[in-house]
Amino acid sequence: MINKQSQQLKTISKLLIFTLLAVIITLIIHQDIVLAKTTTNTSTFNPQNILRNALEWINSLGAVGAIAFISIYIIATVAFLPGSILTLGAGVLFDVVLGSIYVFIGATLGATLAFLVGRYLARNWVSAKISDNKKFAAIDNAVGKEGLKIVLLTRLSPIFPFNLLNYAFGITAVSLKDYFIGCVGMIPGTIMYVYIGSLAGNLALIGTENQPTNPTITWIIRIVGFIATVAVTVYITKIAKQALEQEVS
Repeated sequence: MINKQSQQLKTISKLLIFTLLAVIITLIIHQDIVLAKTTTNTSTFNPQNILRNALEWINSLGAVGAIAFISIYIIATVAFLPGSILTLGAGVLFDVVLGSIYVFIGATLGATLAFLVGRYLARNWVSAKISDNKKFAAIDNAVGKEGLKIVLLTRLSPIFPFNLLNYAFGITAVSLKDYFIGCVGMIPGTIMYVYIGSLAGNLALIGTENQPTNPTITWIIRIVGFIATVAVTVYITKIAKQALEQEVS
């Protein structure tokens, strides 16, 4: 029984890795480094334009602009709005150092708030659903024990959607402490994207095809993301396998 289950997990592991490799290769070929693109249809809801207008407003506030920026970043994170526009815009408004600090603060606080919403509005429901399934419960607990490493790796990978991941971690057994500390994994990507934004020098260019970029930074982001994606996939599969083997033994 154990050998059969182990073999199935190995097969699933290989499929996951090959799938992720295919996705990453596709992104490398087709991905534009600017994650948020403008849309020509102004008659529909356009969060990119809303956030770009918010950046213009922040720019007019002077010294209190930093507080407004962090507040808007928190709201955008909880509301599933594209934070990439704000991250790039921070490079224009505040330059690389201050922009990276403000983005990291806003993203961390917003991510933590979303995590808490997911935990206290959905965690009990999820726990009730998996309580009768010992295998799922075992995996959930195993992931919770290794929460810090998993959060760190997923924060380094651009494949995992930032806003959705915040809520998703809330319904796992990952502790708030590990989740909060794991947010430091956002720092490399934050600095790189803020730097790319600073190259634009103009808010009007943010999120457009005319925005300047840096090929070296682009490839660093892709390579780091690739390594982190493969690592977290292999790691989660490993601890899930160990949890199942302990459960059936």
